[in-house]
Amino acid sequence: MAPLDLFFHLIGFSAPAVAVGVLVALGARLVVPGPAVRPWWAHAALNSMAGLLVLAGGLWYWGVDGKMATYAALVLAIAAAQWVGGRAWRR
Repeated sequence: MAPLDLFFHLIGFSAPAVAVGVLVALGARLVVPGPAVRPWWAHAALNSMAGLLVLAGGLWYWGVDGKMATYAALVLAIAAAQWVGGRAWRR
């Protein structure tokens, strides 16, 4: 595989985790009142990292990318990361 092909494969693999992570971090600013614990980009980075770990785990477990169970776990992991990162249990 050429380096450019590998780059595009990695971008396509990580796009769902980064998109959902950023959208959840931005959406939390609208939904959750009060002062922010961290800047939005820090939440987006943490959410995206949690999502990438779940996608990599799904790829390892099933051997293929794009399983709906992996995407369901992606949403749950990013929601949990946002909850923990925003210290929602203290509100």
